[in-house]
Amino acid sequence: MEIIPAIDIIEGKCVRLTQGDYAQKKIYNEHPLEVAKAFEDAGLRRLHLVDLDGAKAGQVKNWKVLETIAGKTALVIDFGGGIKKEDDVKIVFNSGAALVTVGSIAVKDEKELVRWFSVFGADKFLLGADVKDEKIAVAGWLETTDIRIYDFIEKYIDHGVTQLFCTDVSKDGKLEGPSTDLYKNIIQKFPALYFIASGGVSNMDDLHTLSEAGCKGAIVGKAIYEGRVDVRDLRSL
Repeated sequence: MEIIPAIDIIEGKCVRLTQGDYAQKKIYNEHPLEVAKAFEDAGLRRLHLVDLDGAKAGQVKNWKVLETIAGKTALVIDFGGGIKKEDDVKIVFNSGAALVTVGSIAVKDEKELVRWFSVFGADKFLLGADVKDEKIAVAGWLETTDIRIYDFIEKYIDHGVTQLFCTDVSKDGKLEGPSTDLYKNIIQKFPALYFIASGGVSNMDDLHTLSEAGCKGAIVGKAIYEGRVDVRDLRSL
């Protein structure tokens, strides 16, 4: 299983939120490049970079951070947050991202996203699915739709998506353990999908559990920053 460390950006700084709440913000490092380099030095190869200012504004804001990290590390970066227009997609790719992360637009404007797939290639997008009680959640997790996660995944696999990460919004940032049963169900239904677990990882045992469940990758954020997981141990998974 591949470990994908997360860096969340507000005003150019590395932060973490709890359950997507901007009021519950904690700054971990003023220089995200230092954090990214530490991940690379530990032997990790990928990075999940989230533009929280962009997510709030509905357009890419922290592309300079992406450009700096992409230019000064060899990490394979996926970047997301507020990507709603094709111009934003171009900015993200031109700034050095290997993958564009999309979430809300997949729920709200399927037609436009599929058009992007035809322009850039569906394999260049990492699809994010926020889930509450097996239903897709949007709008910063405040709104739960009637769309079942399984139907959502099936539709986008048919559109050519190969990688997806799923976050149980009740778990994210709380260090209470991941939604392993949900992930097992998804993997069983879609065995060819490069499935990435996200949210709730609190220690190495959680990561071993996810690996045994068949996850191809796991996004880890707060557990690293709070010292519950040592990045040097992550190469062994």
